[in-house]
Amino acid sequence: MIRMMEPTLRFDVLSLFPKTVDGFAEESILGRAVEKGLIEVNSLDLRRWAKGKHRETDDRPFGGGAGMVLKPEPLFDAIEEISNESTKVIYMAPDGENLNTQIAKELAQEKHLLLVSGHYEGIDQRVRDQLVDREVSIGDYVLTNGSLAASVLVDSVARHVPGVLGDEASLQDESFEDDLLSYPQYTRPHEYRGMKVPEVLLSGNHSQIKQWRDDQRVSKTKSLRPDLLNETN
Repeated sequence: MIRMMEPTLRFDVLSLFPKTVDGFAEESILGRAVEKGLIEVNSLDLRRWAKGKHRETDDRPFGGGAGMVLKPEPLFDAIEEISNESTKVIYMAPDGENLNTQIAKELAQEKHLLLVSGHYEGIDQRVRDQLVDREVSIGDYVLTNGSLAASVLVDSVARHVPGVLGDEASLQDESFEDDLLSYPQYTRPHEYRGMKVPEVLLSGNHSQIKQWRDDQRVSKTKSLRPDLLNETN
């Protein structure tokens, strides 16, 4: 693929299931951003750094228990080989800090993000202690495939890279900007099955429209996510 410029942000996703990320990065806005050279997304198979005849990447946990744990050797070798002076290593962990808009904005300022996808019962703690810069969760639930979480993070971060979105202003009114949910959106037709678009949106009065949207954001947040509200908003 021909690149027009050096990408603003490079994502390397280290995973046992790299094809999960490949398809995700080829479609829609992410795919166009890659084609334009704004971002780079590489999906890397951890087995490339595994040793032995069977290239084993996991083993039973010390102390017993169900499931398997990703071994330290292939992870150390992979992360050390891929990393450079600008790399931030992010481990996608269900017990990490919850991903939000502020974290996405912070990570979008980086040059190189190396995302480690956890699988099974996770990764050896020594990797987390020595090599991981930040641990991020996409929610209070567990997935069978950490590559899915990594793909979500790539999408949420990439959209804050300049040029990735066609209309940068659309970022300002999204859910979780200013800790408020987004306002309702309508398009043609004006009336459908007896349901009409609110008249204020057809008025052409931009100050009234802004006030209506602000009120809707606050009302929706109070109803669905009161935990987000504070004195400022």
